[in-house]
Amino acid sequence: MGRTRFVDSYLGYLLGQANHALYKDFDAHVRAAGLSSIEWRVLAILHDSDPLTVSQLAHEVLAKQPTVTKLAQRMAEQGWLALRADANDQRCTLVGATAAGKRLVKPLVDEARQHEARMLRTLGATEKIALRKLLEKLAQHA
Repeated sequence: MGRTRFVDSYLGYLLGQANHALYKDFDAHVRAAGLSSIEWRVLAILHDSDPLTVSQLAHEVLAKQPTVTKLAQRMAEQGWLALRADANDQRCTLVGATAAGKRLVKPLVDEARQHEARMLRTLGATEKIALRKLLEKLAQHA
């Protein structure tokens, strides 16, 4: 079994494995806060962002627009999001986090930062910077 398997050096597989390693322990905090992983992603994006259109939000959370439309409506009913028509385009709905949504997600954002720091402590400062820059560069092609 001395040969290297394709997946052991395949970037998509390695990124998936790294994502799983980074998120698996943190997921318990998300669930304890009463959020699903996609609800967490929505609030993590919107808590310190200007409102986004549903299509922009769908792109950011890596989900289909109809899914995000239903999710945003449900989260608005929970009081976590505010929905309003875009003044520039009445066909578009703008989605923003409410004060309640921001309060809910703030401790999770703080925990996510701490968790990330723990996960990356095996890397040197230069490696951390390089990793972020390389991932940002790859993500720009999505």
